[in-house]
Amino acid sequence: MMEMDAETFEQLVIDELDLLPDDMVDGLDNIVFVVEDRPEDGSLDLLGLYDGWALTERDRYGVGELPDRIIVYRESHLAVCESLDELRDELHTTLVHEIAHFYGIDDDRLHELGWA
Repeated sequence: MMEMDAETFEQLVIDELDLLPDDMVDGLDNIVFVVEDRPEDGSLDLLGLYDGWALTERDRYGVGELPDRIIVYRESHLAVCESLDELRDELHTTLVHEIAHFYGIDDDRLHELGWA
């Protein structure tokens, strides 16, 4: 398991977000990115989570809605990665995966595309 403090990890997430293609992130609306240590159940099985309404379901979206969230779990990532390069790759995959959920792409399609 890698060791990395929360501040350094958050900066890596920001760096990876900055490297994503503009056409992927420009359409994000009312969404925040959050880093947490672990999922609520305490496990290390989940690397990220999209918490909100997919763009394809936003017809149910109301005025004044709290932002949707993409949560990246620090300890989960550190548990599955052995190097900084591997961590960057895994963060990239997690961010693409969770952003895809925002756009309405489900896990089955993500598996087909190689992002799950």
